Amino acid sequence: MLGDVETRSVSPVFVGRAGELTALTNALSRAAAGEPQALLVGGEAGVGKTRLVEELFTEACRREAVVAVGGCVEIGADGLPFAPFSTALRTLHRRLPKELAAAAAGQEDELARLLPELGEAPRGQQGRHDEEGMARLFELTARLLERIAADRTIVLVLEDLHWADASTRHLLAYLFRTLRRGRLVVIATYRSDDVHRRHPLRPFLAELDRMRTVQRIELTRFNRAEVHRQMAGILAAEPEPATVDRVFERSDGNAFFVEELACSMANGCPTGLTDSLRDILLVRVEALPEDAQRVARIVAEGGSTVEYGLLRAVARLCEDDLIEALRAAVGANILLATPDGDGYRFRHSLAREAVGDDLLPGERSRLSRRYAEALEADPSLVRCEERAMRLASYWYHAHDAAKALPAVLSASVEARRRHAYAEQLRLLGRAMELWDSAPDEVRAALRPVDYAEAYPPCGCDPATTPLRFLDLMAEASVAGRLSGEKERALKITKRGQRLAEAEGDALRGAWFSVQRSRLVSSLGRGDGWAELAAAQELVRGLPPSAVHAEVLAEAANWGMVHDPGPGSLATAELAVEYARMVGEEDNELRARLTLGSLMVDAGNVDEGLAEMYAVKERAVALDLPGHVGRTHVNLPSVLEGVGRSREAVDILAEGVELSRKYGLLDTQAWVLVNLAESYSSLGRWGETTEAAERALRIALSPKPRGFAATRCAYLALDRGDAAKAAEHLEAARGHFGANDPMPQSTIPLHTVALSIAAAQGRVLDARTEFERAATAGFPPGTQRYAWPLLRAAATIEADTRGLPAAEPGRAEALERIRKAARTLVTAVPVWMAHERWVRAELLRAGGQDTALDWAEAGKAFEALERPYDLARVRHRWAEALLQSDRAQATELLRQAAATAQQLCARPLSEDIELLAQRARISLTDAPAPATAATAPRGPALGLTRREEDVLRLVAVGRSNRQIAEELFISPKTASVHVSNILAKLGVSGRGEAAALAHRLRLFSPTGEEQPAALA
Repeated sequence: MLGDVETRSVSPVFVGRAGELTALTNALSRAAAGEPQALLVGGEAGVGKTRLVEELFTEACRREAVVAVGGCVEIGADGLPFAPFSTALRTLHRRLPKELAAAAAGQEDELARLLPELGEAPRGQQGRHDEEGMARLFELTARLLERIAADRTIVLVLEDLHWADASTRHLLAYLFRTLRRGRLVVIATYRSDDVHRRHPLRPFLAELDRMRTVQRIELTRFNRAEVHRQMAGILAAEPEPATVDRVFERSDGNAFFVEELACSMANGCPTGLTDSLRDILLVRVEALPEDAQRVARIVAEGGSTVEYGLLRAVARLCEDDLIEALRAAVGANILLATPDGDGYRFRHSLAREAVGDDLLPGERSRLSRRYAEALEADPSLVRCEERAMRLASYWYHAHDAAKALPAVLSASVEARRRHAYAEQLRLLGRAMELWDSAPDEVRAALRPVDYAEAYPPCGCDPATTPLRFLDLMAEASVAGRLSGEKERALKITKRGQRLAEAEGDALRGAWFSVQRSRLVSSLGRGDGWAELAAAQELVRGLPPSAVHAEVLAEAANWGMVHDPGPGSLATAELAVEYARMVGEEDNELRARLTLGSLMVDAGNVDEGLAEMYAVKERAVALDLPGHVGRTHVNLPSVLEGVGRSREAVDILAEGVELSRKYGLLDTQAWVLVNLAESYSSLGRWGETTEAAERALRIALSPKPRGFAATRCAYLALDRGDAAKAAEHLEAARGHFGANDPMPQSTIPLHTVALSIAAAQGRVLDARTEFERAATAGFPPGTQRYAWPLLRAAATIEADTRGLPAAEPGRAEALERIRKAARTLVTAVPVWMAHERWVRAELLRAGGQDTALDWAEAGKAFEALERPYDLARVRHRWAEALLQSDRAQATELLRQAAATAQQLCARPLSEDIELLAQRARISLTDAPAPATAATAPRGPALGLTRREEDVLRLVAVGRSNRQIAEELFISPKTASVHVSNILAKLGVSGRGEAAALAHRLRLFSPTGEEQPAALA
């Protein structure tokens, strides 16, 4: 008999899990060496996840690591935003107060959204809420953890992830994705049996499975031997084999089920081994005194944890009776005191669920009401950051719409303040559900100024005008966009726009149309112009308002990116005027930045840049992160466009630091993309690669990744790797998508595609690419992108002069380039330099270029900091000088060769070396022969005489059989020669070899070799 032996609810012996525990301790060791670790521990309810993690805690403490645990909180079916992170950070704040304060220095207000002890989280938004607000909080949190874990090992455990709110899941995924430094272990546990097909955790787990940095541990049930060891530990005696068999059969190896069965047997449960765990749990609760049973039911409805003061207010027992009831429940291992000693929770969530499920419907709503009334009477009973959310949940589950509606709206404001936009959206959905059920007098007392930040001022006072259902929809559409639930936001926006227009509310209709434009664009359903045009029609003729100013600012910004020109410039000027009239400085700053850029595009460079500098200074002075980030992206981009690359780099370096300070990771990616472009212009190609690759790693949205991939494609081309450039081109196209074309992305993509085709000898494909671009046109303001495209198109025509396959359509292609060049302005030196380069290439394409033509282009580039462009022009300039001024040609070639070698620009180096070889010019200081015309010509690029003959025929499009016939060799021998030629030239095909031969002028257009001195 086992009745007289000592029993305990948990085995003192840790059973099984040796492999899993080893994985956790190994992660702890790697973290101690400075490699952050991310782990997911899953398993069905009761399988032993908590016990496994507790064993790790013991080992972590032995190694002097700091452990911080936070559990996802469930109130009814509602999770508190960021609850596990707030709890864990509070532990770190308590144990490492100085270290945490130092790590959070300068960002206390922002981090107070998660940990109020750090300071007062901003109540009013500095600038508007945008997509980077939540990302900023996440980046600052990651940086905080990395700093705390710089000198000590930190173990951060988030329990019960299956109850996590969406914001908690997003933050955890961000940490798993971005943590790269620090002695940090992040562990999350979840119930695998709760994750059904439509559970929100399921796609989250799928996302983490794709991360190689996340280790996933799945706990299985115990086998019979492990159940035997567990029972022996619980019962402090050897159990009988038959009993072990029965327990193993009924528990199926579930550790918690084994515990409950063993305790039930030891306590002489008259029902014996019942068929369900729920029955066992309820039998144990029913064995408690009546007051203890009542307290257990109250705790079950209160949430994951219930504070003692709140429990006392709801239980309505005298304190002595309450304490006795709690003592009985704790003694029976039904309830446990929380680690901070301030409240109570069930020992296992399965027990809470069993007791909660046993509540009657009326009993559940009655308890929820009592919780709400107690919390309303004394808000200090719970933590400040939990108060609004818990009160909303209690009133909602009490089925009291009159009380629930304002409580839910207050909770939505709190969620927005914490950047928990997914929870804000859920709460606003709940408010819309309650709207019709709430009494008229309750709705009439609600004010937009209290609950609806997105409320568009429409000539009425939001402090006295009642909140409307339409205002809730406006808030919900913004929350959906910011939380990433853009499909849902788009549905809400469409419905809101229809309702507004049906009510004749043009301003709200226009506001919804602007939101719809943003969503359509971000979802890749279009460029958003149709929606902006509709918004402009709705506000046309109406008095100035904040909505009117926003519509104009959005339209001007769209025009700056998609259709820069006089129309967009006029819209930007009007947007600034309207924003100033209504005192909307946020929209004014956005419109002024757009206006400055459009002024530069129109040729008013100095005034436009002055306007942009003024906006930058104002944004920094007001400490507006969104505007600070935007100015440090747009201003240097415009500076780069007018050739002031060094000035752009200085601002971009400042932008990198500011974006890091504010935690604006996507803004930092944009800054790095622009930095890569300016570095490339200045010939700092190593730094170009670093900046572009970092932008690809950290970008949160696709467009900066698209621009970074485009920059990588340019660099690969300039270094002679056409295959790698093609990979980057495809990646860039994928990032940009096909539904929102912008000149700043489409024209460079055309340039890259044309250049790849040229490098691979696909002349007709290159022409087709230019024809597509020319057909689309080059709007005013796109010259910075158009001139390089025209230069690339002119260069391929010049390089393929005399190539038979390129002759058809050649005249039309050249005329198309000339026609496009006539439409582009040359208002700044860098554009003038490109114009002269294009003109020289067009003359070379007709065999009419002179040294003077190239001298004009060369002198234009000498005044700029564009070393690679200058080297390319000097190469052609030297070529044109060979007949008239050999000494100057030699100097130009040496300068160009030095630049090409420094940049590792292989194609340019090869061009220069071959020209020097054919002209008998030394690229070093060694003396060259007096006359090159009489010197014997050596083999070009290491080719034999026979291989040169074969290449000459390949260059004019001959097949292997035709080559064999002309050279009186077999087709197989011709094939071998072609293969050797491709290998020596480092090209991938016959077309690329032919293009190279023509580009390097190995043969004259007639097929005869040129004299060396005229090469």
